[in-house]
Amino acid sequence: MVVCGGEPCGVVEGGGISLLPVLKIMILALVVAGVTPVVAEARECGESVVYRSGSEGYHTFRIPAVVKTAEGTLLAFAEGRRDSAGDSGDIDLVVKRSRDGGCSWGSLAVVADHGADTVGNPSPVVDPRSGDVVLVTCTNGGSASLRQIMDDELLPGQGRRVWVQRSRDGGTSWSAPREITSSVKDPGWRWYATGPGHGLALRGGRLLVPGNHTGGDTTESRVHGGHGLISDDGGLSWRIGYVDSRSGGQVKLSESTAAQLPDGRIYVNAREGGPAPGTRATSYSSSEGQSLDRPFRSEPLLEAPVVQASVLQAGALVFAGPLGPGRARMTLRASHDLGRTWSSGRTLSSLPAAYSDLVRLDGSRLGVLYETGRVSPYETLTFTSVRL
Repeated sequence: MVVCGGEPCGVVEGGGISLLPVLKIMILALVVAGVTPVVAEARECGESVVYRSGSEGYHTFRIPAVVKTAEGTLLAFAEGRRDSAGDSGDIDLVVKRSRDGGCSWGSLAVVADHGADTVGNPSPVVDPRSGDVVLVTCTNGGSASLRQIMDDELLPGQGRRVWVQRSRDGGTSWSAPREITSSVKDPGWRWYATGPGHGLALRGGRLLVPGNHTGGDTTESRVHGGHGLISDDGGLSWRIGYVDSRSGGQVKLSESTAAQLPDGRIYVNAREGGPAPGTRATSYSSSEGQSLDRPFRSEPLLEAPVVQASVLQAGALVFAGPLGPGRARMTLRASHDLGRTWSSGRTLSSLPAAYSDLVRLDGSRLGVLYETGRVSPYETLTFTSVRL
């Protein structure tokens, strides 16, 4: 053992000396001398703007989704809306990469461009077996309106369709979109959306992407349901898992997000636009997403405007969404009892805010990619690092 100032500064191991204590002393000396050392650890950089509307050839960027690859790179997905802020038209699916935990971001890359058609609702998930990034998206004809889709007034191929892509190099390059509509969309469903937001890689290896659908010929018969997309072979093939479809009643399901709880169950949280008291609806699955333990029901204790939100199991179950009133005040709330009750929350900003997605950065931090701006929530997609 080597001693420096009465304390061990290196331990002889296999004929060499461990230099970690020596390094600490050197860093301390640099600090005393007024020099800021560079330390190889995760940076604490707070907030960064990933996408800014009106730049990089796009009118508006919306609908965030974020995952961390097996190598630790963050991938931030968005809809690049070329000509307007509207939900239809010429919309591409784009991505940016960060190698430093969200402090800085690389150049924009187009993942899917279906010409003048609409590509959106990104739902990425990292396959734990291969390390590949699997991306599920939806499309429709660029001129198709929501009413035309709901009323089935479109030519074949112009309605909602579902696609999957794959990256084997951490999001640098992507396979061509491959259609899986016939495997995951019931013929009676007209509107259809995946996520948006990250999918789940379950502990047993199954991939699960939450979705929602709408069908029916009239307002009275129309169903607003939630469902899950399941893959047991790393995203090569997909099928429909749980389904909750109901017409009328108290629950009107829309955009969905999910997390796997410590007890193995899947917690599903959906946007809810029905007459029930509350704007979120929840359910659980004990079968890895194959079926639900009970139908979705309104969650009046989880206050939020009617908007997409995100959940993540990170020690506690974390919920990200605007606190309101209206689409403003992005807030993180935590549940320590598997989604039954929730904390009052931590507000990240008092500014306008809308859609969001959560990602685990390391053992002590998570990241939030969300829509925000000073006047409108659709001015930027901003990434914030938060300590748990």
